[in-house]
Order: sequence, then C-alpha cells, then structure tokens
Amino acid sequence: MVTAETARNVVGIIGNVISFGLFLSPCPTFYRIVKNKSVEEFKVDPYLATVLNCIFWVLYGLPFVRPDSILIATINGVGLVLELIYICIFFFYAPNKERKKVIYWLCGEVIFIAAVSLAILLVFHDHKRRILAFGIICDVFNIIMYSSPLTIMKKVITTKSVEYMPFYLSLANFLNGCVWTAYALIKLDIFVLVSNGLGALSGAVQLILYGWYFRSTPRDEKVVELKASQIQLSVSDGPDRV
Repeated sequence: MVTAETARNVVGIIGNVISFGLFLSPCPTFYRIVKNKSVEEFKVDPYLATVLNCIFWVLYGLPFVRPDSILIATINGVGLVLELIYICIFFFYAPNKERKKVIYWLCGEVIFIAAVSLAILLVFHDHKRRILAFGIICDVFNIIMYSSPLTIMKKVITTKSVEYMPFYLSLANFLNGCVWTAYALIKLDIFVLVSNGLGALSGAVQLILYGWYFRSTPRDEKVVELKASQIQLSVSDGPDRV
C-alpha cells in the first residue's frame, strides 16, 4: 500500500521536473542575447525578482525551518543557480547603466534576505513559528510574481489575439501549479497550497483565454518573439514557484 509520504515524494519529484522545465524557459532569450551580443530591449527585473523568491523558498524548505520539505529546497536551489547564470549573461552584455542596476539590486537583496532571515531565526526558535514567518514572506512574493501575466491577459482581451501568449508556457504553468497544489494537499502545507493554487488558477485562465481568442488571432501578422523574461514564474513556482 502506498503511504501518503511516498505519494507526496512522487508528486514532489514530478513537480521538480516540471519546475525545472519552467526555469529553463528563458534559454532561447539568452541564446539570442549571446548570439547578438546585446541585451536589446530585454529586462533583467524578472530574474532579479526570481532570485529573491527562490532564496526564500530554499530557506523555507531547509530542515531548520520545515524539516519535511527538502524537495522544495532542491528545486528552488536549482532555479536560483539558473537565474544567477541568466543574470551573469545579461550583465556581461548589458550597458553600464544596466550593470549598475544589477549590482545595486543584488546587493540590496542580499542585505534584505540576510536581515529578514537572521531576525526570524533569532526571534523564533521553533519550527511552527519559523514556518509561519517564512511561509508568509514566500507567499507574498509568489503572489506578486503570479500577478505578472495579468498584463498579458489584458492584452489578449483588448487585441482579441493570443499572439503574445505562448500556449506551452501557459500549459506548463498550469500543470506546475496543479502538481504542487496536490503536493501541498497530501500533507497539508497551506503556504505551498495558497501560492500554487493561485498559480494553477492563473494558468487555467490563460488557457481559457487562449482557447477563446485563438481563432480570432490574425494569421497574417508577423509573429513577434515573446520575451520569456517578461512572463516568468512562476517556478518555482515549484514552489517559486512554489
């Protein structure tokens, strides 16, 4: 008989695989940057935001905060490494103004994370309160990240075109949210449940919009490459996406 813990681990591994795919989604963008030796109009902001999100989810999944959630820490650790690689590539090809922005933001994030983490760990000495504190912070950042597709969805409705909404990315976000929601329900984790439940809902709305406006999308328009950097995470959602 399959135990709840075994089922949770299996679902978590599936979630890790899907989340890993989402973390890799910006690769075409950075291939283009390297190929053209220019960041063009791409923005680094989503990657800086995802770094902050991933670090807090890594902390949330570590044993000194939540002992039974190592799969959350692993996928967000992988996501953190990938996001830092993306930022390094951006930094290498960016103009001086953008480079300064990256340095200032990363320094600010390090100070913010260190201050918040030390305060929580020093003030709260039991798992229950640490989970509550880190969980609330993680959910706040995740909700902010999950709200990013709202501008794209608004554009789809106003233009009656899905040109700027990639189907497979929307589908992956929906599946990612569903898998991590199931993970959170097997052994109730309210913080993973809230953020990924919203992620699944967001993905579902995107898919509905895609299906509704697909036929009305002009076929003679020049296909504009979607800048994946402006649509992220939601990974870790895993739990960036978690």
